Amino acid sequence: MEKEISVIGVPSDLGQARRGVDMGPSAIRYAGLIEKLEELQYNVHDLGNIPIQRPDRHEKTRADQLKNLDEVVAANTLLANTVNKEKAKKRFPLILGGDHSIAIGTLAGIANHYENLGVIWFDAHGDINTPETSPSGNIHGMPLAVSLGLGHEKLTSISHEAPKIKSENIVIIGARDLDAGEKELLKELNIKVYTMHEIDRLGMTTVMNEAIDYLKDRTDGVHLSFDLDGITPEEAPGVGTPVLGGVTYREAHLALEMLEETNLITSAEFVEVNPMLDDKNKTAILTVALIGSLLGEKLL
Repeated sequence: MEKEISVIGVPSDLGQARRGVDMGPSAIRYAGLIEKLEELQYNVHDLGNIPIQRPDRHEKTRADQLKNLDEVVAANTLLANTVNKEKAKKRFPLILGGDHSIAIGTLAGIANHYENLGVIWFDAHGDINTPETSPSGNIHGMPLAVSLGLGHEKLTSISHEAPKIKSENIVIIGARDLDAGEKELLKELNIKVYTMHEIDRLGMTTVMNEAIDYLKDRTDGVHLSFDLDGITPEEAPGVGTPVLGGVTYREAHLALEMLEETNLITSAEFVEVNPMLDDKNKTAILTVALIGSLLGEKLL
């Protein structure tokens, strides 16, 4: 893993309807992220936050439109350009959200540097809705579909036209709340998914070993996209769309510790921390601890 890390905040809540997640990057920094990275002997380049354009509050959105589409496109275009530049400098991009729609820009920027980019999507949700299947029009439920080239052309064409990732290079871990259209598309594309059923039945060690074996020979880099709602709400209450019955604190740490041992991860983002719904910044503190595990912190 690169010892030069670029921290990029994206204070966007445009991809969904609940306010507060835009404060996620500040909460994670306040929880001691930069100090943690420096303790682990990384050279940290904190680039601050991507500027976010707010929509006109008087502008009305029709039911058939994607919410805040133009603003989401603008934010993700800036993010894609920033990530692309940092990768060109041989730095490890660490992106802080913000809602999960920011993964559109992250993957668009990173994909310029790999022929077969792998993605580990740690999330309670599939985030693979299209405008036709989405029940809400919220773009934070669409980033995987967009990155596969499915969805509104303003989103799929960010950075470059081609799909940013391939369906066979994706592993979803922790899913437990999938829309009907997502289930159909996941089966149609034959995407590897470990729901909470598989995690309960097999255990996190087996799930991670299988995911690592699946990706290691078919990819030339792997991006980790970690939505904090993948963790059970009792331990990560400060998220926008909590779902009961998620991954535990220790299971999450084990997953990231195992990924660190493989040296597969070439970029990462942690998203959906919402301080307005949190308890004494508990979820942001957990996020910093998880980042520590991903980047080499050991218990002994």
